[in-house]
Amino acid sequence: MTAPDKTAIQNLGPELVPSPLGPARDLEGVNSPFVPNEARVRYQIETGTGHDLPSDVYFEKAGPREKLFFEPRETKAAIVTCGGVCPGLNNVIRSAVMEFYYGYGVRQLQGIRYGYAGLNPKIGLPPIELTPRSVSDIHEKGGTILGSSRGQQPSGVMVNFLAEQNINILLCIGGDGTLRGARDIAQEAQSRGLKIAVVGIPKTIDNDVMYISRTFGVTTATEKAHEILDCAHSEARSAYNGVGLVKLMGRDAGFIAAAATLASQVVNFCLVPEIPFVLEGEHGFLEALRRRLGSAHHAVIAVAEGAGQHLIRQLPAATDASGNKRYADIGVYLKEQIAAYLKQSGIPVDVKYFDPSYFIRSVPANCEDALLCDLLARNAVHASMAGKTNLVIGFWNGLFTHIPIPLAVSEKKQVDPLGLLWSSVLATTGQPRQWGE
Repeated sequence: MTAPDKTAIQNLGPELVPSPLGPARDLEGVNSPFVPNEARVRYQIETGTGHDLPSDVYFEKAGPREKLFFEPRETKAAIVTCGGVCPGLNNVIRSAVMEFYYGYGVRQLQGIRYGYAGLNPKIGLPPIELTPRSVSDIHEKGGTILGSSRGQQPSGVMVNFLAEQNINILLCIGGDGTLRGARDIAQEAQSRGLKIAVVGIPKTIDNDVMYISRTFGVTTATEKAHEILDCAHSEARSAYNGVGLVKLMGRDAGFIAAAATLASQVVNFCLVPEIPFVLEGEHGFLEALRRRLGSAHHAVIAVAEGAGQHLIRQLPAATDASGNKRYADIGVYLKEQIAAYLKQSGIPVDVKYFDPSYFIRSVPANCEDALLCDLLARNAVHASMAGKTNLVIGFWNGLFTHIPIPLAVSEKKQVDPLGLLWSSVLATTGQPRQWGE
């Protein structure tokens, strides 16, 4: 649970430069587009639920400010994309460039290549120039034109690079690992007294960043996962005792698996990291699957990649370059366990295994994500030009907010086992509410 002092936003200094956005005239006079620095978004929108949170916790509202910290004609901004590929990366890049260029008149825009590696001169990946022309049609493509990578670089080295290149603003597009890196850059710059604004834009298909209702890429991933589940259903129904097993994204949170299950309405078992399950026994998963095949002769299983890790004895060692724990392949493991169990029971089974993760990650953003990407990017530009730093743009209670990065990465958001999303999954699949021996 957060507290009022944890939602305060850092500013590089006083905002003295008039914004070039200016007020717009309408039929009634002047309609200002600016958001006052005092504007806030309430953390908890509902009360009387029995789970009331502190009523005095608010997030700073995002949006353009009337006065800026940076002089646009003297500002140099850079954009970096980090971590795994996700639908909407190019949309964010394009919208940020357009807002910097046309909204504020910033003409010095650079793209950092291949994630934080591009901020380390020893790796030898010089930035590229970004212009409205160079990004004009990139939103039509998946992936990222800047390239991406996992893993951190020394914060001192990255800040040295930013200072040497006279970069005033750095927009960091990525998930929790990227945000931790952005926090380190911001803190290192602050410790040196450097006026560098570091603003994050939340990208994670897993949707596990705290205090943000939805990160970009989630709706596109859910839509594509829905299509794969429908294909798995067709395969399963076409075989006697056919099983369509689909592994979906979700290392520590099962939002994609749960949402795609509800969207498809064809899944019989949804397995997510938040709900431990057992394989063996009368109330285990394998016996439940056997009963399902006995009655319907087909089944569809959606499993998040982080589910069931406690069942696998030989787990991969250490972590990946981003510091994430390496997980075993639960999809392959389940396929083997299903085949062995039913063979031992004398029941024929035909398991079709789908692992569409990289396909889903690499597609262009759908309409809903494209809109979210645009608004996240523009609000990140607004925040950075006002000299706000060490924050990530949030989306909370239908409004855009400023979330301090240390708060956003303090814990991960997960599916609530008692919430509406998971209770709906249980009602849709008919699977046991709890797994046990």
